[in-house]
Amino acid sequence: MNQEVLFAKTLEEVKKTAKEQGGCISEEQVKEAFAPLGLDEAQLALVYDFLEKHKIGIGEPVNADDYLSDLDKSYLEEYFNELQSMERVTPGEAEAITLSAMAGDTDAQKKLIEIYLPQAVDLAKLYSGQGVPLEDLVAEGNVALVIGVTMLGCLENAAEAQGMLGKMMMDAMEEFIEENAKESQKDKRIEDKVNKVADAARSLAEDLGRKVTPAELAAETGMNVKAIEEAMRISGFKIEDLESGE
Repeated sequence: MNQEVLFAKTLEEVKKTAKEQGGCISEEQVKEAFAPLGLDEAQLALVYDFLEKHKIGIGEPVNADDYLSDLDKSYLEEYFNELQSMERVTPGEAEAITLSAMAGDTDAQKKLIEIYLPQAVDLAKLYSGQGVPLEDLVAEGNVALVIGVTMLGCLENAAEAQGMLGKMMMDAMEEFIEENAKESQKDKRIEDKVNKVADAARSLAEDLGRKVTPAELAAETGMNVKAIEEAMRISGFKIEDLESGE
């Protein structure tokens, strides 16, 4: 494995470890992870800087609230106002509820969801600023939570249940971000395709002094006629310099 690939792989593992630790990692953990690469202090400083820019604290969690938009803050204020009416429980009560939920008690499972709703927000803050609304991240975490409380029967203790629920919420948020990124890339490719056809049609139309047909554009540019027609359809037949036949 070359150095660049190993560096990227190590960086992702460090980020994952930090997320599992509540958004922070120690300098010792970072140094240990990158030891095989032999990074010097200046290079490690760049790694620390990268992690902090991704809301990962070195030694202690960053204040995720500092990264929130006004819209996110407004949403959270409303969200927490709704949670105020929920009954508070002590750590001991939370553990007892967790054990009952693990045993299949549906009332306990519902109560456990309420207990973990604030954690969904804390986790969502760690993933904010990645192209998706905080509200959607919280929603994804809550869905994972609803599913997760029914899957605790195979675990041995409440601590394992806590870890599993947290991981499920994080995985759901990460998957949502990844899917959104893929969709954004797809939208960008479609936009680029339409723009390419529109630009080519505009150039040819200027040369000919009139609108052009897909066949003419294909002959001039080497584009596929079907690809041109698809771009026309995607644009709603609004490529001005291209005869739509509509």
